[in-house]
Amino acid sequence: MRGTWIDDIQTWTSPNPDDDGISILLSTIKLLMVNHKSLGVPKTLESTLRMPLEDYEYLINNLTGIEIKDANKIMRRVRFVKSEAEIAKIRHICQITSQGFIDLEGFLRAGESEQENCRRFKQHLLTLGVDDSPYIVSGSGQEGYGSIIMGPTDKIIEKGDLFIIDTGSVFDSYFCDFDRNYAFGSIGDEAKKAYRVAYEATEAGFNAAQVGNTTSDIFNAMNSVLQKGGALGNTVGRLGHGLGMQLTEWPSNTANDNTPLEPGVVLTLEPGLTFLPGKEMVHEENIVITEDGPEWLSIRASEELPIIH
Repeated sequence: MRGTWIDDIQTWTSPNPDDDGISILLSTIKLLMVNHKSLGVPKTLESTLRMPLEDYEYLINNLTGIEIKDANKIMRRVRFVKSEAEIAKIRHICQITSQGFIDLEGFLRAGESEQENCRRFKQHLLTLGVDDSPYIVSGSGQEGYGSIIMGPTDKIIEKGDLFIIDTGSVFDSYFCDFDRNYAFGSIGDEAKKAYRVAYEATEAGFNAAQVGNTTSDIFNAMNSVLQKGGALGNTVGRLGHGLGMQLTEWPSNTANDNTPLEPGVVLTLEPGLTFLPGKEMVHEENIVITEDGPEWLSIRASEELPIIH
């Protein structure tokens, strides 16, 4: 109770298959509805129903005379602009994770699997002070990777592989979300060029992240660099997103999002390109919008593709 301003917390013995808190929730809502006749429930993108569907249907069917409205726009707006305290937490987790990535260059080993290398990385992040790293994905392959959302796998890292690790680590309920790329032994010029293009696209997105501009301005700035750099395509569709208490928050950096930027908005910049058939390069950083321009929350990646010998 000392950790919240809420002075009325209802509890029940759980699990209770016959009534796992639903009657308490129903009675509490009815008490609040004496003076209010609508209930906001997030329904659309980036919302989750954190109860059994049967319980939700029971709840709605017993709230007669109350209008159920989508509260997603309200929730998005509340989370969109972060307070100084929230930004400080996100900056802290970004800095810890950045140091973990810097240290990782000394931990990565060819001849071991993606899983083994990622496990070592997560263990190191925990020693540095993250609360958890619930999201760690990776991909690898000769001269490039084809996907970064399926791993880590038991695939053995070999000389000539390009390896990416992407993590969403947490401190006090707030996420970071960025990745780093590494090559083993040697790597072709196409991969080196793609890394540089993604790096420069991130820089262009950062420079466009000004108060008064929009998420689409950020997208267009990054996409222009990607196209000029010879991108064969972008299989993601967006080049970054909001960040905070969820790993992925509204808005998205897309051609049509057009959300105006305000001080206190935290975003990821995530340009990605296909540079050879079946080979991708993705780069991601975390930033915050201020009146004086954007600020890096993550420590900027190396300008050139790191090579692990």
